[in-house]
Amino acid sequence: MSPDVRTDLDAIPAYVPGATVPGAVKLASNETTAGPLPSVAAAIADAAAGANRYPDITSRALVKRLADFLGVEPENVTAGCGSVALCQQLVQAVCAPGDEVIYGWRSFEAYPIISRIAHAVPVQVPNRADGSLDLDAIADAVTDRTRLIFLCTPNNPTGPAVSRTDLAAFLDRVPARVTVALDEAYYEYVRSSDPVDGVAEAMTRPNVVSLRTFSKAYGLAGLRVGYMVGPAELVTSVSKMVVPFSVSSLAQAAGIACLEAGDELRARTDAVVAERTRVRDALLGMGYEVPESQANFVWLPLGERAAGFNEHCRERLVITRCFAGDGVRISVGDPEENDRLLAAAQEFVTVM
Repeated sequence: MSPDVRTDLDAIPAYVPGATVPGAVKLASNETTAGPLPSVAAAIADAAAGANRYPDITSRALVKRLADFLGVEPENVTAGCGSVALCQQLVQAVCAPGDEVIYGWRSFEAYPIISRIAHAVPVQVPNRADGSLDLDAIADAVTDRTRLIFLCTPNNPTGPAVSRTDLAAFLDRVPARVTVALDEAYYEYVRSSDPVDGVAEAMTRPNVVSLRTFSKAYGLAGLRVGYMVGPAELVTSVSKMVVPFSVSSLAQAAGIACLEAGDELRARTDAVVAERTRVRDALLGMGYEVPESQANFVWLPLGERAAGFNEHCRERLVITRCFAGDGVRISVGDPEENDRLLAAAQEFVTVM
């Protein structure tokens, strides 16, 4: 006889990571193509010498540096094992079994997983035709059981970002008892005319938190470190859900070093943004539909052709991220990698 386990586990979808194929160009996981910044790599090497010791369970030094960097108090910040871990902690902190978690769809694949892990009910609200979040429909979906709303901005995998004006109108409609989480994993790539600053929103509204990560623009996907900013009471509750010692000493040291590298980071993100524009323009010129992206990827809403496009690229050793029946997400790589993707996309147009 096997041990008893939860009877609802079959209803929890599995997270599907971007594929890795030896020798191929990987444009499937929204990683940076370059490694950590040189100063950050040095900090990681120095921290490795103390890897025999447990890390600071509260990430105190990192939290203090983040607070200084963001212009908030340390009590308004907590660190986690990537922002996705903080998303899960947030669900666990605010939801009882049967409570609802609302989010746009398609959006970050972890939302339905972490909701069900916490015995909450995931509620998916279809995006607009251009891939942007339908804020009016999300607000309309709030019920007495709603406890949490995730707004992924820029939205993964479709790319559009919420404007500050639209967010303000949305937040005015949401009951104060409902927590709104601004998932800003791609914040550093935003170049819109009316950008959202989730930290500023979290400091002016009692039910808003901002979630950010060092995985994307800072190039620390392999170290797993992110942070949440919000009202002190919410931060304290979320901190109670943490797995002890989950933010390693190397991750903490790397995060601190990242915050000292402002000019270097801006140069890197500017280069990605320039390539993002070039790739999107080229794909539009081939006849593809490509929503405007504010992240480090572009989205092709190919519908039933998504799997065929993905396989076509894979055969040419270009790995993209397929969401079968919906579309394909393509990370922005370096110019040579992007050229290989564009060549494959042009070939696909001719054989469609």
